[in-house]
Amino acid sequence: MARATLGVIIGNRDFFPDQLVTEARRDIETLFAQMDIAAIMLDPSATKLGGVETWSDSKLCADLFRQHAREIEGVLVCLPNFGDEKGVADTIKLAGLDVPILVQAYPDQLDSLSVVRRRDSFCGKVSVCNNLRQYGFAFTLTEAHTVHPLSEEFRGELEAFLGVCRVVNGLRTARLGAIGARPAAFNTVRYSEKLLQASGITVTTLDFSEVLGWVARLADDDARVLKKLADIKAYADYGSVPPASLVKMSKLGVVIENWMDENDLVASAIQCWNSLQRNFGVNVCTLMSIMSERLMPSACEVDITGVVAMYAQQLAAASPSALVDWNNNYGDDRNKCVFFHCGNWAKSFIPNAQISTAPILGSTLGEENTWGAMAGRTPAGPVTFARISTDDAHGVIRTYVGEGRFTDDKLDTFGTRAVVEVPNLQNLMRYICKNGFEHHVSMNASSTAAILAEAFSTYFGWEVYQH
Repeated sequence: MARATLGVIIGNRDFFPDQLVTEARRDIETLFAQMDIAAIMLDPSATKLGGVETWSDSKLCADLFRQHAREIEGVLVCLPNFGDEKGVADTIKLAGLDVPILVQAYPDQLDSLSVVRRRDSFCGKVSVCNNLRQYGFAFTLTEAHTVHPLSEEFRGELEAFLGVCRVVNGLRTARLGAIGARPAAFNTVRYSEKLLQASGITVTTLDFSEVLGWVARLADDDARVLKKLADIKAYADYGSVPPASLVKMSKLGVVIENWMDENDLVASAIQCWNSLQRNFGVNVCTLMSIMSERLMPSACEVDITGVVAMYAQQLAAASPSALVDWNNNYGDDRNKCVFFHCGNWAKSFIPNAQISTAPILGSTLGEENTWGAMAGRTPAGPVTFARISTDDAHGVIRTYVGEGRFTDDKLDTFGTRAVVEVPNLQNLMRYICKNGFEHHVSMNASSTAAILAEAFSTYFGWEVYQH
């Protein structure tokens, strides 16, 4: 099974050379085979060379797309020549697809502007985009106005477009779990379920009394508890954790994951500080780390919009995300800071992960009640950060994204932690503060800010600041 499936529309106009359409089809087939992408496109015998030009062509192509609607994750519009602007737009309208669209146009060669090889795709792309806009379709453009499909440049653009498709299609159907009440001291993570729902994101809630009630009815030797206990022990160094705390964590893990499975939830945000420590005597960080590592991201303090950002980043990069605090300055270096949290980060970020306590919470709640936090340091490498926030007063969703790098600079502290370098960090922090963003941010060990910005802005209409 291919890793992605795209619908392909090859535009055509009859007074341009037929061989251009044939060559384009061959180029797309070659590229898709190399990138393990399945193509849903007209057979050369279905229309003239398999291109789309007339109303009849549009109906045939749209019918093909409808037959494969569940498979198609995005649409590539390929213009080997000027193309027919209405043919492209009509096909997408008739197909009824609501997926990202990438418009690519071939470049002309200066020595091939005779009627034998002339393309005029440079001009045709403008007309096609004009019609897509008239029909109300959002679409993605290549960085250069014209680009050959077999160039390395386009290969990179298509790879990024697949990331956009994953983010858009994933968020539009995302079902999230909010477990417990927002901690009273965390006004910062308030959010609007209605604004999220308008973008297709559903939030399902669960009171923590239900969780603790289900936990109380689980026996220590329940097969599900024993399985989860073995899972935790295999995940990270647990050597110093009291056995009773490990059993508590296991029961909590069974309950949370069962509830998520029953409700088809892809991510969660969980109440932690300070009810869980006072009423149950453990931290939930290890369980959140395990879920995030297995691509079911989980955020602290019922930060639902934080986990939306985590999930979006995971979709963009196809790798785990983590929720962090913009926590500390790094000495006098104005472009470096410390990312920190008690210990919910996926193991991908902390290779030498250890299950520990949360000393800050333990100072008031009793450190013996905070077993389950994770400890570890993130090594050097790329990082993308992202935040999504619902602005209820203005009825909009606002976001920011950016990139930096993890560094190996000295850092003597506990918990899950990293030193991060971000160009013009001070300007970013001014933007965050001036615009009332949360102190939490999502991070991913990738370079995917442009993918997120394109998905958020073009396909959801969210406000985006790309640092």
